Amino acid sequence: MTDTVLEAVGEWQNRPLELCYPLVFFDAIRVKIRDEGFVRNKAVYVALAVLADGSKEILGLWIEQTEGAKFWLRVMNELKNRGCQDILIAVVDGLKGFPEAITAVFPQTIVQTCIVHLIRHSLEFVSYKDRRTVVPALRAIYRARDAEAGLKALEAFEEGYWGQKYPAIAQSWRRNWEHVVPFFAFPEGVRRIIYTTNAIEALNSKLRRAVRSRGHFPGDEAAMKLLYLVLNNAAEQWKRAPREWVEAKTQFAVIFGERFFN
Repeated sequence: MTDTVLEAVGEWQNRPLELCYPLVFFDAIRVKIRDEGFVRNKAVYVALAVLADGSKEILGLWIEQTEGAKFWLRVMNELKNRGCQDILIAVVDGLKGFPEAITAVFPQTIVQTCIVHLIRHSLEFVSYKDRRTVVPALRAIYRARDAEAGLKALEAFEEGYWGQKYPAIAQSWRRNWEHVVPFFAFPEGVRRIIYTTNAIEALNSKLRRAVRSRGHFPGDEAAMKLLYLVLNNAAEQWKRAPREWVEAKTQFAVIFGERFFN
């Protein structure tokens, strides 16, 4: 049975892909895997795509020693070799060099820093008792009507009480601003589906639960087999498009034109 699962993983990892994906979330979680006699904290990479009809598909699963831009470049080339020729919007965490890895292979792709990741990173600088107050203060930035208003909100935060108390927050947003700005160009329907990232968050939660119950894995193959089965089970529950997609689909068609329909 184990060998059968491994064969299924190989076929799944090498299957042909769609020509274009409107939206792809790229993310990684950490998994403990025994390697050369040591238990190492490895990165498991996941690419979750939203198709034109709003359905979701896991494009692949990869295990690597660390999360790095060079590895992501390899992943992008693999996706292209499997048939994907275009990604309209890629949502990523704040990993340095990741946007460049994507656009090196898919030059037309709009790369958007995940707002949820950015908020979480901001809260790493904040004491627990202050978090409930800081989050609403950050909301004024990413819910601004456009990029100019967003920058003014960031400046107001930076000069305000919380910005002065936790200066690293504004510094973090400024470092990522180039890839936060695309978010403001989209209408509310598209913003909502990019921002919420419910699908990738729910998926990561399932993967983490499966990982926690095992402690650590004896090797990469063991980890890959279990995570593949978890992903397969999750995919079976995706019966219909998220409600936000109805509005977002119309906006994608207007914004991207023929690229959206290819």
